[in-house]
Amino acid sequence: MRIKFAIYQELKNPEFAAAYRNEGELLDTAIALYHAREAVGLTQVELAERASTTQATIARIERGDNVSFAKYAQIAHALGKRVKVSFE
Repeated sequence: MRIKFAIYQELKNPEFAAAYRNEGELLDTAIALYHAREAVGLTQVELAERASTTQATIARIERGDNVSFAKYAQIAHALGKRVKVSFE
């Protein structure tokens, strides 16, 4: 519980709160890609080949690194999906 309290306290700082939110959104995207790839039974290498990119790029995204929207769309299309953006 100490970590939750520490985060709660840090979230009072607007700069920390923004960085925390941004990191969470990147991790949400990473998890979504991982689950989509696993659901169709592809390895990172296989998805990379279909998306005309590298396995390293797929791995970076699944680690939570940021890439362009165009790259997300390219990968989504290789999975037979589309990218959907929402502002909540």
